[in-house]
Amino acid sequence: MSESCTKSDDRWLSLMNDASAWFDSPSGRQLLTQEQQAIDQQLSRCFGSYLVHYGPFSSAPIESQKIKRSVRLGPPLPGVEIVCEEQSWPIGEHAADVVVVQHGLDFSLSPHALLREAARSVRPGGHLVIVGVNPWSAWGAARLLSRKTFHHARCIRPTRVGDWLNLLGFALEKRRFGCYCPPLSSSVWQTRLSALEVVGQRLQMPTGGFYLLVARKLMVGLRPLRQSRRERMGQLLPMPVAKVSRRDAEQ
Repeated sequence: MSESCTKSDDRWLSLMNDASAWFDSPSGRQLLTQEQQAIDQQLSRCFGSYLVHYGPFSSAPIESQKIKRSVRLGPPLPGVEIVCEEQSWPIGEHAADVVVVQHGLDFSLSPHALLREAARSVRPGGHLVIVGVNPWSAWGAARLLSRKTFHHARCIRPTRVGDWLNLLGFALEKRRFGCYCPPLSSSVWQTRLSALEVVGQRLQMPTGGFYLLVARKLMVGLRPLRQSRRERMGQLLPMPVAKVSRRDAEQ
């Protein structure tokens, strides 16, 4: 294990491993499969040079034909190319055209710190895509009844996340919901309830298992962006003008 991993918070690493194991379960795969379609649809409207993907599960980086380079960063899991802690991303400020945080806020010791790092990494005019478990859904209810890792998911309300984004200098452009079928391990029941998914997607009822928020970072001059003190560190690749950002985790 690398030196950066050994210095990581043991509670955070344990949470990341448990979350990854849950997403590899039938219910977790059901959710990720539905989300992939929504994410692909959104990324088809984005373009640029760099896309950053953060998520507490094993997966290859998200690919987009209109973005030249995609990279996964986060906990030491299969598919992650840049290992780092949630509150300290080793990429430069304004380095990414698009940042996708997929369930990062759901499984986090410090969701505010994670969101700040993601927001810092987006260039002015770029996009931040947040995907999370909707607490007002069958999935949110299942989380309350679960005795496994899913019980520890935060399931932050999308309206609350939208408020946080606004404070960080982002304008919310889109909110979508998906995965209207409840968490079922049986593929037979998933097929029987497929009509529920079709109706839910068409009406965009706010009861889908996940929400997807798309926010654009406002250009400098349109709105003051919060500046924070950051310790200067050395240059890092592959992101341009990269400086390591260190921030103490919230207590």
